[in-house]
Amino acid sequence: MSEIEETSSPPSERLSAVSQIKDILENGTHQDIDSLIEDLRSEDLADILESSPPAQRAELWNLFEEHHQSDIIQHVDEDIVHSLLGDKSGEEIATVLEKVDNDNSADILQQLPADLIQDALDAMDAQDRARVEQLLSYPEDTAGGMMDTDTISVRPDITLDVVFRYLRRHPDLPPMTDSVYVVNASDEFIGVLPLSTLLVSDPSLTVREMMLTEAEVLGAEMSEHDVAATFERYDLVSAPVVDEYNKLVGRITIDDVVDVIIDEAEHSILGMAGLTEDADTFAPIWRTARSRAIWLGANLITAFIAAGVIDLFTETIEKVVALAVLMPIVASMGGVAGSQTLTLVIRNMAQDGLFEDNLAWLTRREVAVGLINGCLWALIVAVATSLVFQDTQLGLIIAAALVINLFVAALSGALLPSILRSMGIDPAIAGTVVLTTITDVVGFLSFLGLATIFYA
Repeated sequence: MSEIEETSSPPSERLSAVSQIKDILENGTHQDIDSLIEDLRSEDLADILESSPPAQRAELWNLFEEHHQSDIIQHVDEDIVHSLLGDKSGEEIATVLEKVDNDNSADILQQLPADLIQDALDAMDAQDRARVEQLLSYPEDTAGGMMDTDTISVRPDITLDVVFRYLRRHPDLPPMTDSVYVVNASDEFIGVLPLSTLLVSDPSLTVREMMLTEAEVLGAEMSEHDVAATFERYDLVSAPVVDEYNKLVGRITIDDVVDVIIDEAEHSILGMAGLTEDADTFAPIWRTARSRAIWLGANLITAFIAAGVIDLFTETIEKVVALAVLMPIVASMGGVAGSQTLTLVIRNMAQDGLFEDNLAWLTRREVAVGLINGCLWALIVAVATSLVFQDTQLGLIIAAALVINLFVAALSGALLPSILRSMGIDPAIAGTVVLTTITDVVGFLSFLGLATIFYA
């Protein structure tokens, strides 16, 4: 293990290091960079790279020696890999990846252009190339794409004493090893032998007598979302991965699953704002503007739809100016109520907690809650409107519009995620835009429509 991983750095020290590195780069004196690097872990240096603008990031990366780059590249976000390695040759990339785990190497290479991936593979030794190519043959978001091919397997007919002696021959075990996998002569998965069982059992017993055959096994084609759900449900530390022929091809450990969970959380949070989770915080201006322009355009279309509804009632608004003042209240209340339901449903959908039966129950509950809150706040708003504008009829109109809009908002928030997913659209990204359009249109239509009827 390199020196940069031997010590830990609290946040205050990392912040200080960021300032020192910035000063070193700006002043053009790099003689102190090595001593500063040696005081930080590779994870901290990866954070510093991610927190740096592109030009400074590239300059800092080139100051690291190759063995430092190998340690650091495993911890940087995938979206900045291209900015670090995109201008390197295949030989240079292969040198950086030489000491990187095969699963991390595959993840890193997948962020580069196809021709550069092939150049890097050609520059690797035959064994590493074969293992990385095996990982690259699976989609990135599957168990096969996540797995590590570094596993320890034994046959069922040997004794535990033989397993002990076999393990002692290894200089160290793969990280997060909690079990030894049991396979037959054809490398087909049979079961697992937990290390805890191995340590406390009679060495003369055979692996077959002590192994567990009911262990959770992951198919190589399983989605990363299902992998994370399996780990969460059964509190796993690691799990074997098998191909379509039940042959052991690798394993997945909890640290890989944590990355998936964090990525899914970021996807949900950023998706609500129409952003993608792979967006580099310090990406160039035009790239960032281009990615955001799409959803701004979609929002503009929905705004025109709402404006078109308002335009249908211009004569009524001209007669009763108070309507223009009160319109935003109806739309805003519906938007908030709908967003609450939408967020709840998307969260449970992401956790695989929604099915046809309980979705129907949840929809009924949300609609009931929407009606209760609609009646409560409709009463308060009606009284306030009547007192402020000295118009009881106007208070009744806005009260009725609020009840209608909160009912529709709750119903839409509950049903939209399933509808969008069935259409192949990500509800975390598109749900808010569609819901806002619905609540605005229904809010304006119900409020102004009722006003037109009563004041005509």
